[in-house]
Amino acid sequence: MRIAGVDIPDNERAEIGLTRFYGIGRTNVKLLAKNAGIGLNTRIKDLSRDDVSSLMKALEGFKVEGDLKKEIRENIDRLKAIRSYRGFRHMMSLPVRGQRTKSNARTRKGKKKTVGSLTKEAWAKIEAAQTPAAAATAPAAPTKPAAPTK
Repeated sequence: MRIAGVDIPDNERAEIGLTRFYGIGRTNVKLLAKNAGIGLNTRIKDLSRDDVSSLMKALEGFKVEGDLKKEIRENIDRLKAIRSYRGFRHMMSLPVRGQRTKSNARTRKGKKKTVGSLTKEAWAKIEAAQTPAAAATAPAAPTKPAAPTK
């Protein structure tokens, strides 16, 4: 079933299915169901049109999906604009909340980038590329002219 632009599987219970909305977790589902007058154990396929409309009306009280994502993006942009510590961490793609970065943080930092020196594999590629190319393009070694004989 599609509710407010979000696909929710029909066989899920309302308590689980409503968490598909971005910004609605298990705690907010209980408030949402209470405001809409829906039981948490009812299946999504068993909701009537009246239940769905009351659910949509109750959803208006929460900031979800695009509005919430926009607010989060604006907050991050504000931190970057005022050049705060957290803003710098966002700009540099580093963890923002004090996690260690020496040995972890691969999710945030991405794949390892070697800085300063090359890895063994990179050196091997460079040497392999230079050896055949150097032999093919190198001119013949100049020979010394023979010394005059008397």
